[in-house]
This record gives sequence, C-alpha cells and structure tokens, in this order.
Amino acid sequence: MSTNERPTNTLFIEVSGSGLPEVDGLFVPSTAPAAESESGTVSSLGYWNGKMAWDRADGKCERSPALSYSNSYTSWRICRLDGHLAYDITTEDALPPTDREWHVYKKGVAPAPSVVIHHFDPRQPLPEANVLFVLGGPGSGKGTMCSLAEAQLGWTHLSAGELLRKECEAGGPTAATIEKYITTGEIVPHEITVTLLKNAMEKATRTTGQLNFLVDGFPRSLDNLEGWYDVFGREAKLPKMLYFECPYEELEKRILGRAKYSGRSDDNVESLKLRFDTFKAKTLPTLELFKRKNNVVELDASQSREEVYAPFRASLHAFTDPALAAQPLTETSEMLLGLRPYPKR
Repeated sequence: MSTNERPTNTLFIEVSGSGLPEVDGLFVPSTAPAAESESGTVSSLGYWNGKMAWDRADGKCERSPALSYSNSYTSWRICRLDGHLAYDITTEDALPPTDREWHVYKKGVAPAPSVVIHHFDPRQPLPEANVLFVLGGPGSGKGTMCSLAEAQLGWTHLSAGELLRKECEAGGPTAATIEKYITTGEIVPHEITVTLLKNAMEKATRTTGQLNFLVDGFPRSLDNLEGWYDVFGREAKLPKMLYFECPYEELEKRILGRAKYSGRSDDNVESLKLRFDTFKAKTLPTLELFKRKNNVVELDASQSREEVYAPFRASLHAFTDPALAAQPLTETSEMLLGLRPYPKR
C-alpha cells in the first residue's frame, strides 16, 4: 500500500501499569516529519515502517515516534522518555497487541504495561451514539434479532439482562440485589441497569469506534426511562423503540424449548409467568408512552425468523453501513435465522 493509500491514523493508545511509570500515559498519532527508518523505509505522517505510529501526548519523549513498529525486529516497541527502548512485543500485527503480554526490554522495568487502543480521543467527549431500544416479552426473539444485527449489519447488541447476569456472576457489590430481582421476575433498580449500559456503550465506542447500539430489554418501566434521562439528559433525543409483539402461548412454548440448553435460572413456567405479569404491568405503559410520541416500530414476532428479520433490518437501515447492508448473509446469520444447522459439539 502506497503512502497515499494509507488511512489517516486517528487512533489513540493508552499505556498503563508499567514498572517504569514514565512510560505510562496517552499516545497520540505521530506528527514526526518524513524520515528513513533503520530498515530503510521512508515514513509518512502518522506512520513508521508502514504501520501506524504514536508520540506521547505530553511530548516529553526525546524519540518521535515513541510507540512504533520495527521492521528489522518485527516488533512493536515503546520508548522511555530518553528515547531508549523499554518494552516490546514480537509480532506482525497491524496494531499494537492489547491481548498479549509485552516483553520487558533491557532498558525497561517489570512489569510490562497494558495497552488499550481508543478510536476516539479519551480527553474529549464521545460523539453521540445511535441508540434503539428493543422491547418484547420473554422469548419474543428480540435477542436473536439483535444478534443478527450484530453479526450481519455491524450493530452492537447490548442486552440489559445479560449485563445484569454477568455482573451477578462476577460477584460485585450489587450481585445479591440483581439475583433477587431476576429470580422473582421483578425489574432491577434503574441505577444499576443504566450504569451498566452506559459503561458498556462507552467501552465499545472507545475500543471499537462503534456508534450503533441496540439496547435489548430496556426500558422495562417508566422508572427505567427516568434513569436513562438522569444519565443521558432530557435534552438528548429519545431513542426509537422496536417492539416485538408475540402471544403468551407462543412465548411459553419458546421459553420451555430454550430451557433445555440455556442454563438460565429464569427459563421456567413460574418465572415466565412472573416476568410476563411484570411486563404487562410495568413495561406496557412505557410502550404506550413511545406510541404516543410516534416513536415505535412494532414487529409481529409470532412469525418465522426470516419474516421478522426483513422489517427489523429495514428499521435499522438509516444508520447501517451500506457495504454491510448489501453483503450476503454470513454463516452465523444463516444459523441465527435457522437456515443452517449449528455445528455439532
């Protein structure tokens, strides 16, 4: 790839936890002038040896770029303030690895740091996300459709229920409270749910650049909606809601079928009844509020997956990447639609 074809380096690198504190900090796209590297490669703005490169945000390192790739040693490397190499990792990856342990070089001090890639400058507020709320009774298929949008159309699926279950499994300070509400089919306090959603959205945006979010299973009550306003502000545009409508008899049939493999404590008739009663009492008023604002897309979830997917996909069209929207169904998408069997374990 020629220097003219290279995408602009707009990524930011956060380095933390090193045994040499001076190395820790934010690294920004390098502005070093064109120069010839040790391997004879001529650099370009934001690049070194054909890969992206970064300077320290505080400008204190004598070497520029301070985080770059070496063709001679096929490794990424991070420099000390005096320009000497402190940490490296041997790889041909296009970007500095974030999932493997770095090596402490002879001018470094253990432990090696952790590296996080940000798609937006962490010193600045994040751009506004495109959010759609997704509601429906338990077993209505909204989770499957959201997974399809993630696999096929590049949206990020955030399940409020799944975030709560993971938080519960992690054993945090709110775990016992979450477990109590989930088991009884009641709605978890919005202070917990909205905080988990906000943190997950911010993490996904910063680390992947993703701005399209399907928030599955929220808001489940008017109180939930107030919690959303508390965090995101009343002046922000209220997300549109996608509502999956499905008769109770069909929901029961699906939940009992799912219980055979889901392992979820609430996949049983008793919990389903409690959840459905809660849904009617507390969630339907929220749906009615969105209807009055002409802000709901209703989907007949009693149909086949393919029949539901067509209008669901159309409702996401305005924000979906055209290239992803035009691509054929992936294998994962075909499995989610029931057009291809899942591999045998």
